[in-house]
Amino acid sequence: MVTLPRVVIAAPASGHGKTTVASGLMAALRRRGFAVSGHKVGPDYIDPSYHALATGRPGRNLDPYLQREELVAPLLLHGASGAEIAVIEGVMGLFDGALGTEGYASTAHVARLVDAPVVLVVDASAASRSVAATVYGFAHFDPRVRLAGVILNKLGSERHEREIREAIGKTGIPVLGALRRSDDVHSPSRHLGLVPMAERAREGAVMVDRLAAWIESGVDIEAVVRAAREAPAVAAEPWSPPEPVPGPRAVVAAAGGEAFSFRYAETGEVLAALGVDLVDLDPINDTRLPDGCAGLYFGGGFPEVHAEALSANESLRTQVAAAVSGGLPVVAECAGLLYLCRELDGLPMTGVLPATARMTKRGALGYRTATAVADNLLASRGDQVTGHEFHRTEVLPDGPFAAAWRWNDAEHGYSSPTLNASYLHVHWAGHPARAAAFARAVRRG
Repeated sequence: MVTLPRVVIAAPASGHGKTTVASGLMAALRRRGFAVSGHKVGPDYIDPSYHALATGRPGRNLDPYLQREELVAPLLLHGASGAEIAVIEGVMGLFDGALGTEGYASTAHVARLVDAPVVLVVDASAASRSVAATVYGFAHFDPRVRLAGVILNKLGSERHEREIREAIGKTGIPVLGALRRSDDVHSPSRHLGLVPMAERAREGAVMVDRLAAWIESGVDIEAVVRAAREAPAVAAEPWSPPEPVPGPRAVVAAAGGEAFSFRYAETGEVLAALGVDLVDLDPINDTRLPDGCAGLYFGGGFPEVHAEALSANESLRTQVAAAVSGGLPVVAECAGLLYLCRELDGLPMTGVLPATARMTKRGALGYRTATAVADNLLASRGDQVTGHEFHRTEVLPDGPFAAAWRWNDAEHGYSSPTLNASYLHVHWAGHPARAAAFARAVRRG
């Protein structure tokens, strides 16, 4: 049993302001001297980048689908080690989970797994007394979820706020905050959501200060802290990476920078325990692989936004192509898949894979349960993993290849004994055998 004050920031639907309120609350708590741990429900990489800036600690994800139910509470405790309070930002609407399920992997599901009170953020810009009906419905829809209060967002005036407060007062749910509309806390977005913080480094500190001030102007922070402290002790032990593997360590170049900003915090922790040291590699600016490089990990990001800069770095593209062709083990997820193609939107990439990639108007989004098509770098034929797919690009094969995974009755990706490349994002804390397979390959080299 571990004592950890914690609160979930949820909403009736996307677009109500969960990320700005959660990030601002984290920053405001940090201003007051709290050690704050930020967490995100679901597979999203972008929101945790805002949490990291607000808290000064790595942003973490909590996802029953990717990690398994029994790991969610242990991963919360691991990520919050040394923190005095954890703030957990939800995903979509409070009860929205994986399609075809009764809310599996929803914010409510995670709130139940970690036994945390929920604060509902409601966009009140287009309603007044009707907000009370929304709050009442969310408070009573699932009695297993404890609604500790509501934060009203995007209010227009004091009269507007007063009318809503009076209506909500009849529900018995406390109003913990009332926030006015503000252009100062707007975060820019693009085709897959908010712009990652890695691309807004210069603006980051200013934005966090504005968020903290905005929250302090309208939220009863002491009341939120009291609600968090009412959460019972967590009936779990903190997750820890696998037992350290003895022997020589291996260096793996992990893509980073503005084009490759998506990587779960636990990825490096799992690999470090398995004898692998990740060294950041910026495919836009770095012209060579690190000394002693024994493998490559190209995670997610927005290479389509930075295609010209990636293509212009011919030195690194050529070196990556030669290394992979020579048998250097490589894992590529989504953005990495695009970088390994011959072209992306007509611009030369590394040419490792017999395929071209391009932006599309429609995307692919959702959880996937994937089965390995054949033995490859990460899996043996028939092995299953859970993952997530989220992109607005397509990859068009133009030569023979062996697929990596099968999901939704189709084969996807590329594979070989030294390569696994696909659109699938896998959380390696939930699938440590995949990380172990990669670590064995790079350490053998």
